[in-house]
Amino acid sequence: MKQRSTNWTVVWPSQGRGSSPLRIWLDRLARVLAALGGLAILATALAVTLSVLGRNIGIGGLRGDFELVEFSCVLAAGLFLPLCQVSRGHVMVDLFTNWLPSAVRRVIDRLWLALFAAGWGALTVLTLEGMQDSMAYGDRSMMLSLPLWWTFVPSILGGGAACLIASAQVVWPGAMSTTEAGA
Repeated sequence: MKQRSTNWTVVWPSQGRGSSPLRIWLDRLARVLAALGGLAILATALAVTLSVLGRNIGIGGLRGDFELVEFSCVLAAGLFLPLCQVSRGHVMVDLFTNWLPSAVRRVIDRLWLALFAAGWGALTVLTLEGMQDSMAYGDRSMMLSLPLWWTFVPSILGGGAACLIASAQVVWPGAMSTTEAGA
């Protein structure tokens, strides 16, 4: 039976389209985290719009609106990392490897994926240590007095998920192929 394609299959791919369950699970994790990052950016855009409108009509802007922008940018950047990794959306320069046989290029790709996994893992661990230091010092933002350690959480979630995804791309390259349906 032929499955009907809808616009939602791009956002939320179904399991019956030939992708491995691991790819589907990690793809959905990446999309949920990216959606949370997108919601943060949308909420910030609305808050800044209200703040600018308030200033222009004479009732004043939102206190600390620039801090909200800073927080949301950090939040979104961290939460978009897994989607970039699962879709292999990083900048790649294959100018020097295009002439190599495809088997050699696959080995080089797996090597780079392993380096990405190690990098995401190191970044996650170091960010976790930075968050612990920020908590110990009790650092707070200037205007809203929000704890700064909150800004580390999305980067830890995003970096950890990107590490998991890159590791899966190394260990199970066929299961994590971006050429499969739903990628």
